[in-house]
Amino acid sequence: MAMKDFTIFFVALLLLASPLLQVARCQSESETEVVEGGDIGLVGEDALDFGDGSFSPAAGVDTVCVFPKNSARLVTAGEETELLVGMKNDGELTVNVIAIKASVHLPIDHKLLVQNLTAQVFNNASVPISAQATFPYVFAVSKYLQPGTFDLVGTIVYEIDQNPFQSTFYNGTIEVVESGGFLSIESVFLVTLGLALLFLLGLWLHGQFQRISKKNKKAPKVEVGTRSTDASMDEWLQGTAYAQSLSKKAKKK
Repeated sequence: MAMKDFTIFFVALLLLASPLLQVARCQSESETEVVEGGDIGLVGEDALDFGDGSFSPAAGVDTVCVFPKNSARLVTAGEETELLVGMKNDGELTVNVIAIKASVHLPIDHKLLVQNLTAQVFNNASVPISAQATFPYVFAVSKYLQPGTFDLVGTIVYEIDQNPFQSTFYNGTIEVVESGGFLSIESVFLVTLGLALLFLLGLWLHGQFQRISKKNKKAPKVEVGTRSTDASMDEWLQGTAYAQSLSKKAKKK
């Protein structure tokens, strides 16, 4: 009976201790901390003021960017696209993440701004010392944006000891594609133009064929006769013995 009571007590102790063991294990593996969506807020393109945006990156803070299940970095115009921003804090103080912002530029010149994307604010998001954290960022380019290659510049804004900093986690190209239809506007235009050119070519060939046919019908038939040749021969044979023999034969008939 005492053995049975001890077994029940031991099992109950393990059940009570399991959450504590899980917390301790998570703290020991704090290199991977994921920020949940409950601490995320969205702010309009121009509503959030980060100052002049010229904050410098903090020492000991590294960032990376991943497009999950989208290695080609295809962005459908008018639809949401998600990327993940990873931050590693090798500094001496905790990093408090404020927001993520991004903008779209022309690849030929970053001064040519195409669109400011919606900023994403994080509440109570922090990265402890010697830890890593992952922050999701969802954005959507304008549905009227012309398909093609553009540059995306993404920045994460954070504070360390109430001092603002920012780091650029992505500065590269994205491929904007048109949503919806199978054919893009450019494809429809090119197909229509090709069909029109083929139609004009067919009309031109048909006209050339009819023109050649009419020429063949109107061309007169030339008959090569022997009348002029016979006349010249008669003049040349006139007075000869052959001409005299011919005239005698004609008289006999």
